[in-house]
Amino acid sequence: MAEKKFLTREGYDRLMQELEYLRTEKRAEIADRIRSAKEEGDVSENAGYEDAKHEQSFVEGRIQELEALLKVAQIIEDTGYLDRISIGATVVVQEPGYLPETYQIVGSAEANPSEGRVSNESPLGKALLGRKVGERVKVNTPAGEVTFEILGIK
Repeated sequence: MAEKKFLTREGYDRLMQELEYLRTEKRAEIADRIRSAKEEGDVSENAGYEDAKHEQSFVEGRIQELEALLKVAQIIEDTGYLDRISIGATVVVQEPGYLPETYQIVGSAEANPSEGRVSNESPLGKALLGRKVGERVKVNTPAGEVTFEILGIK
C-alpha cells in the first residue's frame, strides 16, 4: 500500500488545477504543435517537432506524477488552535540572537522553505512535531546543531 502524502486543502486544490490544465489545455497545445511540425514535412530534422515531443514526454510524466500523488493524498484538516505541533500547524520559532520565524508544517509535496512551508519530513519539521509552546528543539543542519524555541502555534 502506498504511503500517504499530506497536503493542505490549498495545496490539494492547486495540484488538482495543475492536473486539469495539463490534461486539457497543455496536451491539446502540444498535439497542435506536433501536428503542425508533421505538416512541414521531414520530422527527422525538425527542431520544432523534437521540442514538442520532449515537452509532451515531460507533461505526460508530470500528469502521472500528479495522479499518483493525489491518489494517496491525505488532506490536512484545520483544527484551529493546537496545543501541540502537528502537520498543518503554523509555528513561530526563534533561534537565539535572531528574529522569530514563522513556518507552516506541510507534507513534502508542498514544502517550500523560501515561502515558510517546511516538510514534516525535514529535520526542522521532524523536530517540531508533537512539541508545545515554550519547548526548545535541537535541529541538525549543514551548519551544525541549531536550537529553536517554540514561541507559538496557530
